[in-house]
Amino acid sequence: MPLDVPTAIAQRRSIKTFKPNAIAPDLLKQLVELTVAAPSSYNIQGWRIILVQDAAQKAALAEAAWGQAQIVQAPVTFVFATDVSVGTGDLTPVYEQGLATGAWSEATVSYFKTAIPQFYANVGDKAREYGIKDALIAATHLMLAAESLGLSTCPLNGWVEEKVKAVVGLEDKPEVAIALLVTVGYASEPRKNPGRLPLSYNVFQDKFGIPYVG
Repeated sequence: MPLDVPTAIAQRRSIKTFKPNAIAPDLLKQLVELTVAAPSSYNIQGWRIILVQDAAQKAALAEAAWGQAQIVQAPVTFVFATDVSVGTGDLTPVYEQGLATGAWSEATVSYFKTAIPQFYANVGDKAREYGIKDALIAATHLMLAAESLGLSTCPLNGWVEEKVKAVVGLEDKPEVAIALLVTVGYASEPRKNPGRLPLSYNVFQDKFGIPYVG
C-alpha cells in the first residue's frame, strides 16, 4: 500500500547505491504520471523529461555527471530539462486541454493568449529561472511519489550541462536548459537521517532575523 505524503517526506533519503532490479513498466508509468501532475506557471508544463534507461546511455550520462556511479546502477535516471521558449511559443494544446477539462472558460483562455506571451516577453532572461523552478517542482513530485511507491531516489547536482544535453539529444536546442538529474530505483542499503537544524536556525517569522520557534 502506498505511503501517505507525510510519511514519504519523513522517511525519504538520498540513496547513493542501487540494486540492478528493473522497475515494472506499469509502476514506472504511474511514477511519470504523478511527476507531471506537478503545478507549473500558467500550467504551460514547460518541462522536458528524458528517462535514461539504456546501459550505454546511462554510462554516457554518468560520464557527463562527473562519474557518479548511481546513474549506472539505478534502472532509470530522470533528466529534467525546461524549454525556456515555451511561454512565447504555441500553447494551443495547453489551451485546448484547459477547455476540455472545464477548468478554463473561453474568457480565461482568451485572456491567457495575451497575458502569457506578454508575461514571458517581459521577464526576459528570468524565463530560464522560472522554467527551472517549474521543473524542480516536478522533480520533487517524482521523489515523493517514488518513496510512497516503494522506490528510492537521489537528486544529482554535479554535471556539465552541455555534456548532459549531448547525451540526451538536446545539443542543438539552445532554448532548452537542464534543471536536475534524479536517479530512481531500489536502494541496495538504507541510509540514516542525518537530521535537520532547529527551526530557529534558518526559519524566520515575518522578517529575516526573527527566528520562528513554532
